[in-house]
Amino acid sequence: MGANLSMNTPLPAAAQRVQAALAALDISTRVVEFPQGTRTAADAAQAIGCTVAQIAKSIIFRGAASGKGVLVITSGANRVNEKQITQHIGEALGKADAAFVRAKTGFVSGGVPPLAHAEPLVTLYDEDLWQFDEIWAAAGTPSTVFRLTPNDLLRMGEGKKVNVK
Repeated sequence: MGANLSMNTPLPAAAQRVQAALAALDISTRVVEFPQGTRTAADAAQAIGCTVAQIAKSIIFRGAASGKGVLVITSGANRVNEKQITQHIGEALGKADAAFVRAKTGFVSGGVPPLAHAEPLVTLYDEDLWQFDEIWAAAGTPSTVFRLTPNDLLRMGEGKKVNVK
């Protein structure tokens, strides 16, 4: 791995927030930084050396009626079916632009982690992630990630495991 594992180089502030939130949940893993970037699932898989399907990709939508942030964490190999998500949350989905993502999560697009958000989000987890012993998620920036298990996701918030395809 070409990761920044040096203790001499501090993680970006957003990644430090994620690391602190993981520690608070007693999830022992370490945020790592890849200078080449991990913005897309394919970029992350290449940097980490895992399959694209093992990337827990965060996609933010806006509840069309409520204006709430909706977080779907899906396998990097899957495309989210918005009609499925609408059925799970009981309202249509609207577009979430970069400003909305930042306001609701506290993180930039391409680096949204599954925890430590600015406000509570309606959260759904792709059931396909449970076929893996380990997965990787964004850690607050487009160049930081952390390893976790699918069951760790359930410890991170009020989300539920569903079919998102």
